[in-house]
Amino acid sequence: MSVAAQEWPDVREPIERVGVIGCGLMGSGIAEVAALADCQVTVVASRPASAQAGLERVLASLERRVAKGRITGQQRDAARRRLVFTTDLEDMADRQIVVESVREHEDLKVELFGALDRIVKDPDAILATNTSSLPITRIGRATTRPGQVIGTHFFSPVPAMPLVELICSLETAEPVYERARHFTEQVLGKKVIRSADRSGFVVNALLIPFLLSAMRMVESGFATPEVIDQGMVLGCAHPVGPLKLADLVGLDTVADVGAALYQEFKEPLYAPPPLLLRMVEAGRHGRKTGRGFYEYDT
Repeated sequence: MSVAAQEWPDVREPIERVGVIGCGLMGSGIAEVAALADCQVTVVASRPASAQAGLERVLASLERRVAKGRITGQQRDAARRRLVFTTDLEDMADRQIVVESVREHEDLKVELFGALDRIVKDPDAILATNTSSLPITRIGRATTRPGQVIGTHFFSPVPAMPLVELICSLETAEPVYERARHFTEQVLGKKVIRSADRSGFVVNALLIPFLLSAMRMVESGFATPEVIDQGMVLGCAHPVGPLKLADLVGLDTVADVGAALYQEFKEPLYAPPPLLLRMVEAGRHGRKTGRGFYEYDT
């Protein structure tokens, strides 16, 4: 059935069955906010150890929320009951929306969407890729229903950050965008901004060159991370400096997004500097590994 002929559900029709693929920091955060929003959430991990780690990450986050008085113990327990962790992609078959949140590698995402196109049975299901830089059009072309593929750019940590960028490809049907926006705002409680299908979208097209510029200052010996961060916090009223922010985002993610931006625009300001590439190769990915531009207690 063509996109033009398809009768789409009302944007307010409840989305209750949510699938999440990947349970790293982003995937587990998306699963957590969906479970707290009364959705039945199935999370697919690549292997049993990853599934267990993802579950423990969500449970620890829920405990922190209880300790800070943001949710009750009853809400925590109810969210836990709505979560299922698995390693079988076939468990996505009955989902109304699937949010893919694996590493920022185009070939991997394209392969996954080809599989989801076969597996997901709901003819109105939304297939969402949680990407911070990759073109949605290319990912959608891996399916027979590109009109139902949309980009969702959540920000880390997902439970705390209020913004989600929604990205439509040239093929994404407008009712699909509206339903995804309603779900993201009214169910998950996030604020949505819409972006065109251009690498980096709105936020990272501005943020990544800023972070990379700070890294080049460190690489050249011009200033230390502490000096740069202090300058931006005290001089520009930024809540956190660029290098601490890069550590929080993940240096591997910053490198991947920078590489994607450079591939699309061929502008030198987007190219990851050698210092960043060497840090990633050494496993210094920032806060999540305990070492980046700063050291952390993991």
